[in-house]
Amino acid sequence: MRDDSKLVVGNVKYSSRSPVVEMNFKKIWLAALVISACLAWQLISAAAQARPWVHPESFTLSNGLQVVVLPDHRAPVVTHMLWYRVGSADEMPGKSGIAHFLEHLMFKGTGKIPPGEFSKIVARLGGQDNAFTSYDFTTYFQRVALDKLPQVMEMEADRMVNLRLTDKVVLPERDVILEERNSRTDNNPAALFSEQIEAAQFLSHPYGRPVIGWRREMETLTTQDALAHYRKHYGPDNAYLIVAGDIDAATLRPLAEKYYGGLAPHGIPERVRPQEPPQLAARRLEMTDDRVVEPSWQRSYLAPSHNKPGEGDPDALQVFSQILGGGASSRLYRNLIIDKPVATSAAASYEGIALDYGQFYLHAAPRKGQTVAVLEQEIEKILAQIMKDGVTAEEVDRAKRQMVASAVYAQDSQESMAQIFGNVLATGRSVDDIIAWPDRIQTVTPERVNAAAKFILRPENSVTGILLPGKKSPGKKS
Repeated sequence: MRDDSKLVVGNVKYSSRSPVVEMNFKKIWLAALVISACLAWQLISAAAQARPWVHPESFTLSNGLQVVVLPDHRAPVVTHMLWYRVGSADEMPGKSGIAHFLEHLMFKGTGKIPPGEFSKIVARLGGQDNAFTSYDFTTYFQRVALDKLPQVMEMEADRMVNLRLTDKVVLPERDVILEERNSRTDNNPAALFSEQIEAAQFLSHPYGRPVIGWRREMETLTTQDALAHYRKHYGPDNAYLIVAGDIDAATLRPLAEKYYGGLAPHGIPERVRPQEPPQLAARRLEMTDDRVVEPSWQRSYLAPSHNKPGEGDPDALQVFSQILGGGASSRLYRNLIIDKPVATSAAASYEGIALDYGQFYLHAAPRKGQTVAVLEQEIEKILAQIMKDGVTAEEVDRAKRQMVASAVYAQDSQESMAQIFGNVLATGRSVDDIIAWPDRIQTVTPERVNAAAKFILRPENSVTGILLPGKKSPGKKS
């Protein structure tokens, strides 16, 4: 949906140490135009239905570390992912960006591993490693040959409790994250505008802050801030381990006990976040920037999440997003690009995989010679027609088939499976919830989709944004 300091994966926002990770995630999580959050569940459904080797196994160590194993014996390779139940939405006020900053600092060494050596050791083992931060979690991963798994487990367990930080390594890394923000966000008007949209959408909840942080707050982050965040949130009882690949639970458990089992639980406090007050007024933003070449239009609606559905229906919202803007057969595509060509792109997506609130997105760009105003009028007509007449049974059935078919070619990646399980578990759901998704989605009816559409398309819960070229922009449009 956007290109900013937050990597968008299924409309889940990430900030990563490496642009290579962003490319890999985008490939793994699919999407031609934008990757829908519901696709994460789609990948699981396809895997569960069409991949008989996906038989999750799980156990929990005595110190609280939850372990999930995703056996895949096609190659002697494993993906080892350690997920912490802490993200940017858990930061203290005034310390935005500290979760992502600590993610960088976790590579700065322990008593056993010198600063900067962690990734070099993994590379010498013939493996790959990286990390990423989202609103709800922080994740570290390695992909190595099976016989190298014990070594990366030992290293990961070491830095869970033995990280050493001093100003000598922290302050230069602060400059790195500031430059990261500069290159990915401050120099990208679409990214800057997306930050404004998110801030307007969430009146109180910390999902309104950028994962990478606000620049002025990032500039003040200190070594003590990083250590305080680390000591408060990093421990085996606030983490879970996912290992996908050529291994099973019987083989992994002794290794998990050996390397992680001896770590003492920290007594992690309950996650308490500000909640959203009732949203009573539609919000509208417009931004002009000389760096913008083509205008664009977007709208965000506050939505329920799978973890906290409230009065909403997340499964039906997934189907509705597919019908409305999920591909060439969707309402938006057919009406705005084929039948009445006023747009060059148009799509809808639902971000329902979140610990607290979800979001439902619409976005489009006008065709040359058309204005944003005309484009918006046509979108409003489509939405009004759905509110009046609803969707058809044929559309619902087709959307369900598409949701599974679109994921078929993604199920072969053990890394994507580990990410999907981790993402869902990090946002309050369980392994059973993941496996049950295909059965749940098959129960979605046109009546439920129509009810979900009326529930979500409420103006008072919306933020509409228009990004326009400035006076000096090449190819300026009005």
